Amino acid sequence: MKKIFVQITATALACLLTLGLAAILFSPIVNKKNTIDLPASGLPEGDATTDTPPIILPDTGPEVLPPIADPEDSEDDAIDSDSPEKEENTDSEKADKATYVRSKVDGLNLRAGPGTQYSSVGHINKGDMVTLISKEGSWYRTLYKNKTAYISAGDSYTEIFSMEKHENEQIEKVIAEGLNLLGFPYVYGAIRLHNGKGIKLSNFNSGEYDCSSLMQYIFYYGADILLNMTTRTQVTQGNHVEKSEIERGDLIFFTNSQRYNKTGVERIGHVALYLGENYILHTASDYAVIEEISARRWSYYIETRRFL
Repeated sequence: MKKIFVQITATALACLLTLGLAAILFSPIVNKKNTIDLPASGLPEGDATTDTPPIILPDTGPEVLPPIADPEDSEDDAIDSDSPEKEENTDSEKADKATYVRSKVDGLNLRAGPGTQYSSVGHINKGDMVTLISKEGSWYRTLYKNKTAYISAGDSYTEIFSMEKHENEQIEKVIAEGLNLLGFPYVYGAIRLHNGKGIKLSNFNSGEYDCSSLMQYIFYYGADILLNMTTRTQVTQGNHVEKSEIERGDLIFFTNSQRYNKTGVERIGHVALYLGENYILHTASDYAVIEEISARRWSYYIETRRFL
């Protein structure tokens, strides 16, 4: 009996050991179904894993990213794609502005191409302006002597200057004709385009102007208006405008040092097209130019006439 009891006890102990070993061996397999093993360094110190199942969001399709602004655009130039009115206002504001390039120095060259390796086609002085067509690299494209020309866009040499356009498109066409002629030399007594009644003169030179022949030319091609041949006859045309009411497109008549002491229309010695912001387009002693009206020139003021 004693021998049988020992055999039963040994068998029971062997079964318990077998069951314990099986539990140890199979417990990792069960755990792997419910947890994700991480390496010891997988979480920052202090974090703990949980058995909370992950939250799965519904699939809403690909993410729509906002448009990326051109890196050359400034914040002020960026347009909100959800605000079409803002874009329209910007375009309208640009359309209502006449934009020029103003020189900061005397003797600034205009060149045949966008670089100093191109030949000079002329120059402007400090405060003088040319029209802005576009910017190409470090150069502005403009018009000079009825051809494309370029002027430096460097901050040390030029700046952008804008003024309001006139609501009358014919006035802007007259001004545009004048912009084409910037740079052409002043020639005293230059041959006129026509005789004052629209009959063209055969010996007219499109590269030479004095003040009154320049005005006659741009009003003829810009608005089909026939101006007389001299300042002293042009001043009798159009409608009188008070000095306080001068507008873009008006013709301003001045005297000069030679005619200052004369009387009546004989005092008139110069005419210029008013652009606004105290600027005129004219030719006087050197070449056709856009420049600011000096205090001395204002002291010679005589009359303003409006033709459109």
